[in-house]
Amino acid sequence: MASRATAGRQKMTTESDEFVRLADPFRRELLVHCYRMLGSVDDAEDLVQETYLRAWRAYDDFEGRSSLRTWLYRIATLACLTALEHRSRRVLPSALVPATGDPAAPMRRPDRDEVFVEPLPDALARTDTADPATIVESRDEMRLAWTVAVQNLSAKQRAVLILRDVLAWRASEVAELLDCSTAAVNSALQRARSQMQRLGDEPESTAGPRPQAGHEQLEAYVSAFENADVAKLVKLLRHDVVLEMPPFLNWFSGRDPVVRFLAARCTGGGIRMLPTAANGQPAVIAYFPEDDRPGDLLHARTLHVLTTTESGVSRIVAYRDKAVVSRFGLPATLPALARQA
Repeated sequence: MASRATAGRQKMTTESDEFVRLADPFRRELLVHCYRMLGSVDDAEDLVQETYLRAWRAYDDFEGRSSLRTWLYRIATLACLTALEHRSRRVLPSALVPATGDPAAPMRRPDRDEVFVEPLPDALARTDTADPATIVESRDEMRLAWTVAVQNLSAKQRAVLILRDVLAWRASEVAELLDCSTAAVNSALQRARSQMQRLGDEPESTAGPRPQAGHEQLEAYVSAFENADVAKLVKLLRHDVVLEMPPFLNWFSGRDPVVRFLAARCTGGGIRMLPTAANGQPAVIAYFPEDDRPGDLLHARTLHVLTTTESGVSRIVAYRDKAVVSRFGLPATLPALARQA
């Protein structure tokens, strides 16, 4: 009896080890998939964990009729659809309230938490693929504006759009997963594409086609802030630039109000910035002195995600959220810059 129990435990251990070895390489791409569906890194990580738990429990029943990767995507998609039944869609401030007219207006927060689309650190999304075309496509469909637009679709439309247009599944495969007809999948895809087109997107974004332009604009952005150079900031921003600042509702549209707000609050000197990347876009972590307690250390306070175009920076989404900033793995503090005599 004991030997039979021991043999059973050994079999379970062997199968568990095999599952981990075969399934673990897909963890990061599944995280990106769940993030596209949910618009939240925290929620995506939870759903990936749930996916692996479900898959491990059902691994004995996996018959290999599809690839393990496809099987995991099926489980992850169904888990996301279930989660979306109990969640409100995530947005950015511009979807909730009109643009703020006065740059000196008090900062306001929404009545509830978990309302905004979160940024995805590029380091969390990086996979082992070396195919440049795959990398560019992945970045295009990970951009913040694309992710925000997807959140406006129904849960089913999100799944259909992502499975068909991003993962290149056949309509029949999606229909089997969603338990509907191929015609229904094609109809949902058409509606989803139409709505994404109506919502618009930054077609001039240089995050994919000309990354060098994005890098140059990021360097100019950092220089403008660290040197309190308002003139450089004016030159860098497009006339129709938008600034949004989750978790606050305040947002600004147009170069003049954006520059007035940033000049008053963010370019007063003593700021440092470190470059990073989010959603395949240039980004920086901004370090500030502690409020009312200037000292030798600056503290990581804000993540700025930039949409860069051939004609300048068209959108800044500045997340002032410690949990968001900490995901990027940069130092929590930096030494203050030496003051000029």
